[in-house]
Amino acid sequence: MKVAVFSDVQANLPALEAAVDDILAWRPELVVMAGDLLNRGPCSRSCLERFEELRRTHGWLPINGNHEVWVLRCGREAPESPVAAEMRAFADFSYRQVADLQHTFDWWPDHLCFDGGDDASWVHVTHGSLLGHRDGVSASVPDEALADKLPQDIALFVGAHTHKPLTRRFGATQILNVGSVGSPFDGDTRACYGRIELRSGRWHTEIRRLDYDRERTERDFHESGFLAEGGPLARILLIEWQQARVLMPHWIKRYQAAVLAGEIRLERSVNEFLEGID
Repeated sequence: MKVAVFSDVQANLPALEAAVDDILAWRPELVVMAGDLLNRGPCSRSCLERFEELRRTHGWLPINGNHEVWVLRCGREAPESPVAAEMRAFADFSYRQVADLQHTFDWWPDHLCFDGGDDASWVHVTHGSLLGHRDGVSASVPDEALADKLPQDIALFVGAHTHKPLTRRFGATQILNVGSVGSPFDGDTRACYGRIELRSGRWHTEIRRLDYDRERTERDFHESGFLAEGGPLARILLIEWQQARVLMPHWIKRYQAAVLAGEIRLERSVNEFLEGID
């Protein structure tokens, strides 16, 4: 049995297309998209339309991610202040792209389980962990913290969210973090997804890396309106993608409270932050 799991496309259509082509050529029995197909990038609508086509024609299965939740929330709730509106401008841009397609993703489940034919081969797939969409499993999470994050009595746990691929074990459970198709944070700019295969009663995992047309993605950031309409924070998202490194949490830790309190303007905080990165 062959299964492909991909996640965190983040509205990067060329990266998605590369992953789709590679997956179709491999011909797995099951394909799971483990959340964050949308937002953080320029082409949420095109990515959603492509995935919906694959869901209908090939039976690919979706899982909810924190960015699907956030985009839907932007459609329901107005920002609390002009500053909050400026800070979420990139998510509102994504919402406008998919507003008339909400029915295609507002039902996505948070978890998916399947087995390879017996009780010893159960697999659990989710975007983050049992603690939520935003709680991913990374190399820095100590073993003693994993008990609350993982289901019991499974052979393999598959997650994402961190944008960093990972394989590790916790007791008898294998752990696979499939990384990010559209915006990896491990210093490798190539698209990333996970393959799992049941052989001789045991799951074998593989992290797959793929080149794609990054010049086209760069054009999409500029030509789609994402940078023009997405507010100052969209610039950080672009540089995260360009450098394959995590930056936004560092801006949040240093500046978000001060911006919300009116102590510094958002654009100035972004300028200072970007001037200070290595």
